[in-house]
Amino acid sequence: MTSFDQREEGFEKKFALDEELRFKAEARRNKLLGLWAAEKLGKTGDDATAYAKEVVAADFEEAGDSDVLRKVAKDLAGKGVSEQDIRKKMDELIATAVAQIKAGQ
Repeated sequence: MTSFDQREEGFEKKFALDEELRFKAEARRNKLLGLWAAEKLGKTGDDATAYAKEVVAADFEEAGDSDVLRKVAKDLAGKGVSEQDIRKKMDELIATAVAQIKAGQ
């Protein structure tokens, strides 16, 4: 195997790991977002956990974050939470999710 082949293989492995981390981080972020939104909705315990699972499942409707944002915004309508607030929280929580995954939590 040439050094070019080894380097290419290394890049492919890094890309795969980066994609896996991105997927896990987005799923974790969506769960955390669901728990945050559940609190705004007055849900606790099993109801909050079930709602967080709904938010995670919403991400599989289409590519990108729009489906998650749309679901949470619809559910929080009338609660004084804007789409901008939700987007800001999503940005905060992606950093938290990445840190948790890297820490092995």
